[in-house]
Amino acid sequence: MSSDLTLYHWEPNANSGKPMLTLVEKGVSFNSHYIDLLAFDQHKPDYLAINPMGTIPAMTHGSRLLNESTAMMEYVEEAFPGPAMMPDDPVDRWRVRWWMKFLDQWLCPSFSMIGWSIFIGPQVRARDPRELEAAIERIPLPERRIAWRKAIYGLFSAEELAESRRRVDLGIGMLEDALAKREYLGSNQYSLADINLFNSAYGLPSQQPDDVNDEKTPNIMRWLRSVARRPAVKQTWTYSRVPRFAERILPLIEEATA
Repeated sequence: MSSDLTLYHWEPNANSGKPMLTLVEKGVSFNSHYIDLLAFDQHKPDYLAINPMGTIPAMTHGSRLLNESTAMMEYVEEAFPGPAMMPDDPVDRWRVRWWMKFLDQWLCPSFSMIGWSIFIGPQVRARDPRELEAAIERIPLPERRIAWRKAIYGLFSAEELAESRRRVDLGIGMLEDALAKREYLGSNQYSLADINLFNSAYGLPSQQPDDVNDEKTPNIMRWLRSVARRPAVKQTWTYSRVPRFAERILPLIEEATA
């Protein structure tokens, strides 16, 4: 492993999965440092000394600290040799960046809100209330404290959840249309846009089987299987420690390689 590159991550999905999969696709060796989000490791002094924002993922490369998952993906693409994760054509590059912005600012936050409301909150809610409050107070960023309180105590409003579901439904339609036109999301070349999306969308067939399936969304299913077939995806999932997440990805991987 490279002694000067360390990735601090949770499960190999969502934001943590994005730079991890990019590193593996590029063939870049790195030191893996698992941060248990459910134990609030990201808000403890040892990690805050590395990333004062208290967010995951983060990466150190020599003396440099890098955070924000999409910017980290682009850094890895530009800083290291290996297979290109961005197309050469300027229009395709624009489309890749368009989709990544759409995912980061519009669609994936809705995936996240639903996931936090049905998984993250219930996982930690049963803990000692005083420990939970102390953990929340250690969160450096005020907006993250608000998000954690909403997730832990079930405070997402009906209107917020309804809007997230509306966006997910609309986003599924947009993805299906885009993948009917091209093999991959941004172009006919696998790119950072596919890495960005796959790490949040791999669970759609199991989470929303009535909406994402071979009959209603054949292009999304084709794309999911194509990405799941990649050796780098299988490698990143060896870093998983939460069975519930692995249970969602493994059937897709097994189906893709059958």
